[in-house]
Amino acid sequence: MTIEEMKKMEDKTVVVTDEEGVLTFVNATFEKHFGWSYDEAVGKPMAMIIPQNLRDAHNLGLSRFLSTETPTLLGKTLTLKAVNKNNEEFDAEHFIIAEKIDGKWFFGATIKPV
Repeated sequence: MTIEEMKKMEDKTVVVTDEEGVLTFVNATFEKHFGWSYDEAVGKPMAMIIPQNLRDAHNLGLSRFLSTETPTLLGKTLTLKAVNKNNEEFDAEHFIIAEKIDGKWFFGATIKPV
């Protein structure tokens, strides 16, 4: 699956971020589950959907991947916490992929509340 294919999904929340952790795409289902509109989310740090206590671990994992380009969590279904616009945490299944486009890494994820 590519990020472009993922962006066409409508039955799950889809987010895309660049290698600096900035949201570059969210779909309509994102607004339903997270509460932010496309315009409110795109251009903002992806950290806004990660609970505060998990942000350091996320940043460490991202840095490790960018320096080694060796995935440890990509392509696997992970149950992780997420946080919505009202700062409410919830469990969700995440499936994350990475794709290098024009020399830069982009990450796509489907997020399904459980």
